[in-house]
Formats: sequence, structure tokens, C-alpha cells
Amino acid sequence: MRTIAASLLVLVAAAMVPNGAARADAVADFYKGKTVTIHIGFGPGGGYDTTTRLFARHLSRHIPGNPTIVSQNMPGAGSMKAANFLFNAAPKDGTQLAVFASSTALEPLFGNEQAKYKTTEFSWIGSLHRDIASCTVWKGAGQNIRSLDDLLNAKQTVIYGSTSPSAITSQHPSVLKNYLGAPIRVITGYTGTKEISLAMQKGEVHGSCGMMESSVKSAYAQEVASGDLKVIVQFGADRAVPFFGDATRLYDRLKRPEDRKLLDVIFRQTELARPLAAPPGTPKDRVAALRKAMLDTIKDPALVEEAKRFKVELDPVPGEEMEEIFAGYYRTPPELLKQAAALIESK
Repeated sequence: MRTIAASLLVLVAAAMVPNGAARADAVADFYKGKTVTIHIGFGPGGGYDTTTRLFARHLSRHIPGNPTIVSQNMPGAGSMKAANFLFNAAPKDGTQLAVFASSTALEPLFGNEQAKYKTTEFSWIGSLHRDIASCTVWKGAGQNIRSLDDLLNAKQTVIYGSTSPSAITSQHPSVLKNYLGAPIRVITGYTGTKEISLAMQKGEVHGSCGMMESSVKSAYAQEVASGDLKVIVQFGADRAVPFFGDATRLYDRLKRPEDRKLLDVIFRQTELARPLAAPPGTPKDRVAALRKAMLDTIKDPALVEEAKRFKVELDPVPGEEMEEIFAGYYRTPPELLKQAAALIESK
């Protein structure tokens, strides 16, 4: 009888534990002693790498069970290699995450057959930052180019470096070429913005697009201050970036008012500057825990202080909001998608 009574007490006690606490305990039990790997879709030293590694150093404290966090670069095809790996090969248990470009996330929408994933099926944890992209030139591209109008009137072709045709480092200069007629050529094959920056300094290319506000203000502040790196155009739809100075807002150069919707298809996605995802099918309780951990990590005073030292800005987008943003892209009219695809094509 005593054994039966004791068993009943255990059952009653278990029933009194809130479901949320039980789920938290299950998540903690899973992650305890585990290693979580964050695959970074670009090479070392660039904005994605710097921001992700900074975030990763503080993440463990906020995941139940406090797993070890490892950051690992996986460059290739403008971060598509990391996206393909996460969707198709990574274990779907919450131990594998990846950061890759939002433009890469949407490549299936534009018909890229190399994108072997479905955007809306990723388990989106959130984005580490909201941002605005820009295009730059290095030392006037040898033609004293200091503005968008100078670029449009350039006598010689201006060469931009990129990781791959699917990356914004290729797509954004292609828009300037295809929409405004700028004399631009894009060279692909670099592993990230740091390698493109080195190529600029060596004279291999004349500039870099896809330069996020956060990266320019941190990693390239000295080059901007010296005048060697000049931001000539910015792609914010609703606001100008004071740090970009007199750079022209592309949205101020619309040929037709209705073109705003067309440009939104291309440039709104880049506001999701550092998307963090888990594989499709990751258990929902672990996804929920990772989403909370991301937001809590970004508010962590230790991270905030370190981010100030490195001049890294973090303005997170919750995972639920990211899901809706990406789902909204899949509701875009096909004709508008076709026009957008033509604008970002590197010819």
C-alpha cells in the first residue's frame, strides 16, 4: 500500500508541474553536454563572421542545458552552401544552426535550381540585426567617382567584386546596371566582404556592394573617414543612413512610382541582415528555446558591452516575424518576381 501511495504522490506531483517547466526541463536535458555548431555562410573576417562569432560567445548561457557553442565558416556560392547543408544534411535536432544571407534564402523564389531548399520550411530562429545595404567605390575607381551620378557617367567600366551571382554583392550592382544603366561588371568567386575589400586595395576590383550599414560603421570606418572608401548609393526604402553621408538613396531615383514595389522585392530582404536558422523539422520546443535564447543573448549586458567595443550593432528580428516576412515574399505576384529576377541578373 505504501508503494502504491508513493507512486500516486509522484504522479500527482508531476501533474502539478507546469507544462512550460516540463518542456524547459526536456530542452535542458537534451542540450546538457551537447555541442551546438553555427555554420557561417561566408569566410572569416567579414560582417557575417564578426557578428555571428560575437553572438556565439554569449549564447550558451541562455540555452537551457548550456551547451558548448562552436562557430564554423562554410563559405560557398554566396552562403548557399551553408543553406543547402542545413536543409538537406544537418541533423534536425537543434544542434546545427546556420547564418546565411536573406537573399540566398530567397533564391528558390527566383528559380535558382542550385538552391536545394524551401525557404518557408526552415526553422527560423531570428535575425541578429536589421540593416540597410549600400554600394561603395574604392579611391574613386580610378576615375574620381564620388557619387552615383559619377558612376552613371563613368567612361570606363567599373568592376565590382562578389562571392556569387546569388549574393547581394552581385545582385545590387546588377540592379544599378540593369535599372539605371551604370557601366558595371561583376567578378565573382570571393569568399566574403573581407576578401573583396582586399581585392579593392590591390586594384583587382573598383568597389563593393552589399555593404551593410553595421559593417561599414565598424569594420570600414577608418577607410570611410580617410576618403578611400566612398559610399555612393544606399538602398533604404524608408530612411537614409546618416553615416553614409551624401550617398544617393536609390528609392529617390525611381523611374516610375510603381517601381517601388519592384525594388522592395530586392532590397527589403536585406533588412534581415543576419538570418539564423535551424533545419526543417527541428523539434518545436527546441526552436522556441533557441528563439528566446537569441533575443536574451542580444540583451545580455556582457554582449552589449563587447559589441560596443567592436562597434557592432545588433537589432534583432524575432523568428516569428521572419517567418511572416519570408511567407510574404511567396505571395508576391509572379510578374513582379519575373521583373525583379531580370534586374538582379548579372549579365
